[in-house]
Amino acid sequence: MRLVFFKTPKSKKFSYNPRYYNPEKEEWERRKAELGFKSELSKEELLRLKMSGRWQKDAASGSKRATRLLTYFVYTVFILGSIYVILFTNLVENFLALFGLVSK
Repeated sequence: MRLVFFKTPKSKKFSYNPRYYNPEKEEWERRKAELGFKSELSKEELLRLKMSGRWQKDAASGSKRATRLLTYFVYTVFILGSIYVILFTNLVENFLALFGLVSK
């Protein structure tokens, strides 16, 4: 005689009915929705499409701004470093003296 404390569940069955998927039609409907024409996309898909478009625009503008600021920062550091070397060190005088253009 067997004592069973826990009953093991039977395996569950499911039915999977694959539906036809046409990627060209999906892309066509998405493109129609982007251009503002009437499409067969659901409201959720239209909302998702608008949100992804807006996020891509925001990400692109943010990265352009960051790149521009980084470029300005590099130029500023280069110019200020050059001014420091020219005015506050004797590196230029030593360089000119090396070629005999200025006497020490």
